[in-house]
Amino acid sequence: MKILACTEPGELAYGEKEMPVPDTDESLIRIKRIGICGTDLHAFEGTQPFFSYPRILGHELSGVLADPNRAEGFEKGEAVTFIPYFNCGKCIACRSGKPNCCTSIKVSGVHIDGGMVEYLSVPQYALVHGEGLSFDELALVEPLAIGAHGVRRAEVRSGEYVLVIGAGPIGLGTMEFARIAGGKVIAMDMNQARLNFCRDRLKVDHLINVTTDDVTAKLDDITGGDMPTVVIDCTGSQRAINNGFQYMAHGARYVLVGLQKGEISFSHPEFHKREATLMSSRNATRADFEHVIASIKKGLVDPNNYITHRVNFDEIGAEFESWLDPANGVIKAMVEL
Repeated sequence: MKILACTEPGELAYGEKEMPVPDTDESLIRIKRIGICGTDLHAFEGTQPFFSYPRILGHELSGVLADPNRAEGFEKGEAVTFIPYFNCGKCIACRSGKPNCCTSIKVSGVHIDGGMVEYLSVPQYALVHGEGLSFDELALVEPLAIGAHGVRRAEVRSGEYVLVIGAGPIGLGTMEFARIAGGKVIAMDMNQARLNFCRDRLKVDHLINVTTDDVTAKLDDITGGDMPTVVIDCTGSQRAINNGFQYMAHGARYVLVGLQKGEISFSHPEFHKREATLMSSRNATRADFEHVIASIKKGLVDPNNYITHRVNFDEIGAEFESWLDPANGVIKAMVEL
């Protein structure tokens, strides 16, 4: 079968690999869609933590179940996606119901080879029914689940202001699920086109451009002087993450969905006097996947809003680097097989 691997930063190469043979606890998926995410782009840039080369990228995936291999409740030929964070099931995190941060987690396309292939064998416990969704929609369940998990971590309450820093695909999904939870969303980014997308496609009422607006003054005005009670960073930028601390209301929760390689720095007195809460949000759980699928089926989220670019599998190598350029207006590139 044909594969595409990131052999080193800045280099992609097509190749051939033998068809995978599922183990007794695995099922075989014929891949139909691959969503390109920030993790893939950062890996190509050489800025992705927890990463080594060469690596077959891809974890936003959907396909047809080619061989269920006796997976309970699943049938050959049905549309599926899967939870691409493979866990041990035995560590303290797994025993505590948090397999998304398993101590020996293996994320498809990051720690192990992923889905830029024609066929992929995955653990049966990771399979997710298609529930009548299209292949495009199923491939977008995973990135939307990242945002849904961050919102759940923040315990967003109806009527409170939620500042989402970063209007990339993960940030956009976070905004959607903050809205579904009843939050009043404030979108912050440095790219005005992305902010316009938030306004026009996601109906976000409050926009802040960090390059042209006085951020603190605008937040003060929007919130009536209170500042946001939830701040969620989806940038993976060290500078943005460190700046986010100053935007918190007293008693606020700050959730880091974005990931970067450096250290966090903030004023302890300013953080302490707010009795603020800082937490990370890693990956997602089956409950988040189910919440996303239910929200799509109810019409609360339209994943098709995000797809701005489409290519065939054979075209990824030629197009991939262009998706790094903000001038090209990429929200989500979708690969078809």
